[in-house]
Amino acid sequence: MRVYPDQLSRQLKPLQQCYLVFGDDPWLCETSRELIFTQAKKEGFEEKIQLTQEAGFNWNDLVDQWQAMSLFASRRIIELILPQAKPGSEGGAIFQSLMQMPNPDVLLIISGPKLAAEQTKSKWFKTLDAKGVYVPCATPEGNQFQRWLDERINHFKLTLTRDAKEMLFGLYEGNLLAADQSLQLLQLLSPNERINSNQLSAYFEDQSRFSVFQLTDAMLNNQQDKALHILSQLKAEGVAMPIILWGVFKELATLLQLRTALDNNESLQSLWGKLRIWDKRKSLYQAALNRLSLAHIETLLAGASAIELKLKQQGIEDWTGMSHLSLLFDPKAHVQLAHIQLNEER
Repeated sequence: MRVYPDQLSRQLKPLQQCYLVFGDDPWLCETSRELIFTQAKKEGFEEKIQLTQEAGFNWNDLVDQWQAMSLFASRRIIELILPQAKPGSEGGAIFQSLMQMPNPDVLLIISGPKLAAEQTKSKWFKTLDAKGVYVPCATPEGNQFQRWLDERINHFKLTLTRDAKEMLFGLYEGNLLAADQSLQLLQLLSPNERINSNQLSAYFEDQSRFSVFQLTDAMLNNQQDKALHILSQLKAEGVAMPIILWGVFKELATLLQLRTALDNNESLQSLWGKLRIWDKRKSLYQAALNRLSLAHIETLLAGASAIELKLKQQGIEDWTGMSHLSLLFDPKAHVQLAHIQLNEER
């Protein structure tokens, strides 16, 4: 039975024999597991055993735990982590065997990365799904993310103005963990106030000397010295390159859509709302669009992709390449730095 994370709390009575928590969103996966653990504890599942399918994993360990008596005379949770979501033929046979031996004193929770469509049609998955609950934890986007955000705002009993909600949407779409942490912070700082976008900006500036959002704003504004300074500080503070790339790609994707619309003689009015760009930030994008052509933006995207590729393939965080990329938000730099290839081997 498929149950989405936002419905899970209503589907935990009675608990099923097993739960399959798979997905690429860490916040949803962790929250879903915690909901199951909490309900299980209420029903007497006190002991928890964790197994991970690593190299040399013995599937008989799972069978032994399923059949073993609890050391503490309590009901037990077995959490099995499948890092690749591939139990293989041996694991599939074990699952089928266990589901034919129901054990009311054992709760099986299996977790792993996002499942492909063909995996949900596999025999091992169908065997478990028939006796339990499948919780797919995919990061919500667009309207689904907006609904999630509204629910979390209500959960923390916060009151936000429309522009504040739009700001949160723009900052955190695709990153539920960071969004939830920010809402927790707001609950501590202003539990009974009506919060607007100006207050949000002040709060977030107070929490960190520099942020990825300040970096991308400086890039959009063509404030090269400021961008390089922020980038240097982010490196010194140990901010991971993937986080910086996420912010840069997000802004470049937005610029690409806006630039393409302009080149097609289309109005930007509908795009402002679609892309969740509120009035105070429109001038940032307008300034960038006045400077950068479609070719410039495509060059920036290619440069960011080269940095990402170097990170993924070689494990190299190319801070020099990111510095060059920040300069390319000025069209003059495309001529001055033409001799530098961001994707060359270093």
